[in-house]
Amino acid sequence: MKKLDKKEHINLFFSAFLVVAFIVCAKFFSDFAANNDVMIAHLIGVSVYAVFGLLLFYATRVGEGKAIFRFSPMTLIFMVLPALYIVISSFSGFMPLHDYFVSDAGKGMAMITVLASMTLGYGIPYTFVSGFELAVEDEASEDSEEKEEVLEGGVEADLLDSEETEEAEEAEEAEEEKEEADESAQAE
Repeated sequence: MKKLDKKEHINLFFSAFLVVAFIVCAKFFSDFAANNDVMIAHLIGVSVYAVFGLLLFYATRVGEGKAIFRFSPMTLIFMVLPALYIVISSFSGFMPLHDYFVSDAGKGMAMITVLASMTLGYGIPYTFVSGFELAVEDEASEDSEEKEEVLEGGVEADLLDSEETEEAEEAEEAEEEKEEADESAQAE
């Protein structure tokens, strides 16, 4: 597991703060909805839990790389449409299974409707954005080349230049010695 940098720690902090703030807001909206008509209270509850599902999608789908946008019919069929049916059926008394999707107490929502609302909030974006792809190795090598260009110059360039000049001077000295040896051999 890679070590998190400062930016990732800040993002984790704000994500946690966002979830806690949402829970406080959900409590406020639940109290507000309890004092209203049953249908309005139900609509507010469905909306709040759908937004919570959307926050769960955001919190669990972040990753490295860029987002992959593709349509997933399996997610639509097996996740979104059943959740949508449960939510609509909980509002409409004439639909089949309506009695299972509403609370017996008359106030609040049945647990299946709460879960369906969160599933709907999570499933709609998940149908179109399925995840993140990692950076391709070619892009990674381009990034490393760019980093090498940034590191050029300064002390590193001075060291490389001094090594090259030392090697060049040694080669010149070796050539001069060889020429002197050849000249002295010809003179004898």
